[in-house]
Amino acid sequence: MLQTKKRPATYADIEALPPNMVGEIIFGVLHAHPRQAPRHAVATNAIATKISEPFQFGGGGPGGWIFMIEPELHLGPHVIVPDIAGWKRERLTPFPETAYMETPPDWLCEVLSPSTQKIDRTDKLTVYAEFGVGHCWYVDPFARTLEVLALVGDKWQLAATFKDSDQVIAPPFEAHTFPLDVLWVPEPSTPER
Repeated sequence: MLQTKKRPATYADIEALPPNMVGEIIFGVLHAHPRQAPRHAVATNAIATKISEPFQFGGGGPGGWIFMIEPELHLGPHVIVPDIAGWKRERLTPFPETAYMETPPDWLCEVLSPSTQKIDRTDKLTVYAEFGVGHCWYVDPFARTLEVLALVGDKWQLAATFKDSDQVIAPPFEAHTFPLDVLWVPEPSTPER
């Protein structure tokens, strides 16, 4: 019995997805998932705000970075969409005019969800290491945790972990701290009796 070899995914496969889906091509395989759920979007917005104020705009921090939410990265044959990515400003000179980025970020953050967690922690992390991304943060809005990974040589090492309302001081942004609980959706308070 003949078996046909599955063809590698192409950008046309991403373009054919419904508009509510995010498409990525990793190691020739198309991965599609819905846009972020509200709890995840709140965490993404909060961490982007806490990092961009001091590191992009220089408010209480050194500046020198550029951040984007859900940029489309073209890293070799891979098309990847992290939740947030950051570049040292000098690495984006001149600033690209394409709808995607080919310069690997210096830092990125993935807000974990059940539908993306397996790929975020495996295949995407392998690609990020291959292209020299220096730091990867994993935010879990249900467990209320932050894991900070640093690329040392070609291996990822756990640099720090935070939970609940810990004060975050983590590479590559040690010049600024923020309370982790600003990322979490406030739970309704119990009425007093």
